[in-house]
Amino acid sequence: MNRILLLLLLLGVRSFAAPPTPKPNIVFILADDLGWSDTTLYGTTKFFETPNIERLASRGMKFTNAYAANPVCSPTRSSIMTGLYPGRLGITAPSGHVPEEKLEASLIARGGPSQKSLQAVSATRLKLEYFTLAEALKGAGYATGHFGKWHLGPEPFDPLHQGFDVDVPHWSGPGPSSYIAPWKSPKFNLPAKPGEQVEDRMSQEAIKFIHAHKDEPFYLNYWAFSVHSPWGAKPELIEKYHRKADPHSAQRNPVYGAMVQSLDEAVGRLLDTLDELKLSDHTIIVFFSDNGGVNWFEPQMKEQAGMDAPPTTNAPLRAGKGTLYEGGTREPCVVVWPGKTKPAAQNDAMLSSVDFYPTLLEITGVAPKADLKFDGVSQVPALLGAGAPRDTLFCYYPHYSPPGHVVHTMPGVWGRRGDWKLIRYFHDADDQSDRFELYNLRDDLGETKNLAAQFPEKVKELNALIDAHLAATHALIPGRNPAYNALVPDWAVSKETAVTVRDGALAITSTGSPPSLSTRDLPHARGPYTVEFRLKSNGKGNGRIFWAANPKEPFFRDRTATFTPQHDNEWHDFAIQLPVETPVEMLRFDPGAGPGEFQVEYLRLKDRDGTVVKEWNFSKDH
Repeated sequence: MNRILLLLLLLGVRSFAAPPTPKPNIVFILADDLGWSDTTLYGTTKFFETPNIERLASRGMKFTNAYAANPVCSPTRSSIMTGLYPGRLGITAPSGHVPEEKLEASLIARGGPSQKSLQAVSATRLKLEYFTLAEALKGAGYATGHFGKWHLGPEPFDPLHQGFDVDVPHWSGPGPSSYIAPWKSPKFNLPAKPGEQVEDRMSQEAIKFIHAHKDEPFYLNYWAFSVHSPWGAKPELIEKYHRKADPHSAQRNPVYGAMVQSLDEAVGRLLDTLDELKLSDHTIIVFFSDNGGVNWFEPQMKEQAGMDAPPTTNAPLRAGKGTLYEGGTREPCVVVWPGKTKPAAQNDAMLSSVDFYPTLLEITGVAPKADLKFDGVSQVPALLGAGAPRDTLFCYYPHYSPPGHVVHTMPGVWGRRGDWKLIRYFHDADDQSDRFELYNLRDDLGETKNLAAQFPEKVKELNALIDAHLAATHALIPGRNPAYNALVPDWAVSKETAVTVRDGALAITSTGSPPSLSTRDLPHARGPYTVEFRLKSNGKGNGRIFWAANPKEPFFRDRTATFTPQHDNEWHDFAIQLPVETPVEMLRFDPGAGPGEFQVEYLRLKDRDGTVVKEWNFSKDH
């Protein structure tokens, strides 16, 4: 009898014990190429409309000093999934879609003649050996779903092999197949009706996932394609922003305005679903962007989407995507932690994309893997209003801008401590030593005043931190480029060719094979082209001009134009037609076929309309 009473009492105690607290859901919304000034969060725009992102911020904490760990997409995405800096991972360029499977980063041995520094060749895949955020949460009982852009490698490096149960549309490209259905590629696995916008459809697929897992903890990656190229939007929204655009404003692109609105509406659908299912009070929401906004204009923007202005400006921040200035890496960021973050709170604490992984583990109570180490820190103290967990940040981008790109960047790294930010550009000084730019962001958010010369001790202090960071992350450090030609930096010179500038002309001499110079990274234009130049020669033979569409194509005889110099040591003007209509990125100039001296006063490349695409005037420059 006593045993029965004891058993009943124990059962009664158990029945009154509090049930274990269920783990919170996670919705991670990552925009693509959305700049700091592309939402209404920071009072920087009157053109874009983002009421749902504002609605999200009203529920949680807005960060004003949130940074991507890299100014382009794949590296930042890898940092979110691993909590590690891109320099440690070797993923430092937007290369997750390229065909080559490259698992380790490397440094090139020689660069172009205009490049003072060597640069890295990025890894192209997120190696499976990394224990991702999705794998950690899945191991703790979470249902995991990825919706949208991945850009960390196709199979077997896709989301389904990196911890996710679901991957829609299972696409490895840098942008969507297209923004309006029907999709241009049959491999873009997202069911849609003709005319449907990609975020409209993808948000509905994500909503299905929420409904399917509403009774268990879930981790939903909504990694939007918006607002990356190829640009496109709903016609009715384009018309709306066309009417709204102020021709005198830097933010006036109707297509981009429509794309931002569609992104915002997708955020609103997710919030509505969480509200309707009564999940909002139990769901962590992160809103972030992978890099700064696109603040430049390229001809293909008009060709693709009829755009006649840059997509956006990141003002008051300087520059944009792909650069080490604030416009390239400072991001819009909101974190909602129901019951913990104060509604409509704002925090100036510094945050990096490497911080999300350890932060979300601490919030959910999921213990990190025993041997797992992070470069990031938990931002829980900041979210609770208890202080900033870090005072130092880094960003590493060891690359020149791609050939032909309208924005010219160079390999570098920055470190920030407090209000002070130091940018180190590898070997970019005149003597190929490192060049420094120092800014006080509290006084100069737009990075307009380089204080490096005024505060050498601050440069020394922050540079030491950068050295320690590069060493700790085992990042590749670019060396000096042995092929750099300070005299004619735009031109690579063949081995048996020597050049000098004398009496307002480029003097080219060869002792053996025909003299030859080549240049690359030509601005985007359309042919047929004309090459104009003034030449004086005492050499021999015919001259040739070769062209190529990209640096991977060698110069061939079938892509050449021949001319006949008069080797009389007198000046003569030439205008040589290049019968090619497609864009040209490289030219090779052979002024003759034998030994001798060839002097060139200028070279000028013109497009089919006679507009000067590129000019080299040695009489002016020297």
